[in-house]
Amino acid sequence: MKHLSTKVTSNAHGQDSSYFLGWEEYEKNPYDEIKNPNGIIQMGLAENQLCFDLIETWLAKNPDAAGLKKDGHSIFKELALFQDYHGLPEFKKALAEFMEEIRGNRVTFDPRKIVLAAGSTSANETLMFCLAEPGDAFLLPTPYYPGFDRDLKWRTGAEIVPIHCSSSNGFQITESALQQAYQQAQKLDLKVKGVLVTNPSNPLGTMLTRKELNLLVDFITSKNIHLISDEIYSGTVFGFEHFVSVMDVLKDKKLENSEVSKRVHVVYSLSKDLGLPGFRVGAIYSNDEMVVSAATKMSSFGLVSSQTQYLLSALLSDKKFTSTYLDENQKRLKIRQKQLVSGLEAAGVTCLKSNAGLFCWVDMRHLLDTNTFEAELELWKKIVYEVKLNISPGSSCHCTEPGWFRVCFANMSEDTLDLAMERLKEYVESTDSRRVISKSSHERIKSLRKRTVSNWVFRVSWTDRVPDER
Repeated sequence: MKHLSTKVTSNAHGQDSSYFLGWEEYEKNPYDEIKNPNGIIQMGLAENQLCFDLIETWLAKNPDAAGLKKDGHSIFKELALFQDYHGLPEFKKALAEFMEEIRGNRVTFDPRKIVLAAGSTSANETLMFCLAEPGDAFLLPTPYYPGFDRDLKWRTGAEIVPIHCSSSNGFQITESALQQAYQQAQKLDLKVKGVLVTNPSNPLGTMLTRKELNLLVDFITSKNIHLISDEIYSGTVFGFEHFVSVMDVLKDKKLENSEVSKRVHVVYSLSKDLGLPGFRVGAIYSNDEMVVSAATKMSSFGLVSSQTQYLLSALLSDKKFTSTYLDENQKRLKIRQKQLVSGLEAAGVTCLKSNAGLFCWVDMRHLLDTNTFEAELELWKKIVYEVKLNISPGSSCHCTEPGWFRVCFANMSEDTLDLAMERLKEYVESTDSRRVISKSSHERIKSLRKRTVSNWVFRVSWTDRVPDER
């Protein structure tokens, strides 16, 4: 007798992806400096653990927020009974202002157009339910976050058609790639409902350029489809650049209150910028009243708890804290990213130039035995099982070129990152040595064969010329 439904027993969840399999191997043998120093170091998890001290200091100075008190009086009962799926107004206001601050206050967000969700996973899935019928498609530029195969498709029945991007231009989106993806969907008899991008990109660690954003807005305008911009890494941009949102582009194009703006939706979360994935705080922002209304109804399946909203409304309303936090977070991310890049370079490995995110897009094509995805998976297995580093292979991100890997750097200490780089360097050096020995042996064998053949030819030739004296 069949006990479980087809949906939950199918492979559509994507749990068999190497992205998730790497996590499973890590959980079997997790690195610990004291308890398990030879374990696997987790470099496949995009967590931001660099600024917990700032949040903990704020909590210590603001005990009422964590203690569910207001002006010294308990509001536990009020929060415990709060069930309005529209969310606490003060939290939505504080969240909107935080999103504005990240974007340099160049654009505004109306709290009434925010729908709260239990993380960006829930937010993206909710938008799929609102915008697409089962079998409809969204176009996604590659490489993309492996979890999207689960988040966007598994329960909704929606399809993903890749927009193939290339290392030749730093994996930027081009008009031809957009058109080819759209045409491919039509060939597959799929109705395209929109384009979904992550900005900054996961796994590339780069911001979309204004040229790309303008291209995307023009494309969805011409096709009369939607654009979802997942901007959960917007507060991680470091260096001299500032984050450019799709909302900036709508403002520049004077499309803020147009019909096009109603088809542009932003997803946000506090999981990456504040490093709070366990709090499950996500949001949808849309200028379309019908989308806001529908998504709000659906949010009842994944609400943000009232005590979480209360605590974070106090945290985000403290403008001195948010300003200090964003500056310090970006500084620490820049330093940690530089540490990873330097460690990779010392190992003879390079990566795509990045300016955001919690990871680097690392080029290991020179370590492949052959230019195939089979060789990429073999290399990944060696790195996981022999080097004891869990990194994410590019194939799990639907990259079209073998040999790229996503490597995270913000979920560990400096010492652990140094150790990870030492392990990788030892592996690369040993691999290079084996290749040199193998090449040298191959050349000796080749030379020996050549000499043997030459001697044989010489003997045969001499025999032909010398008369038989018998």
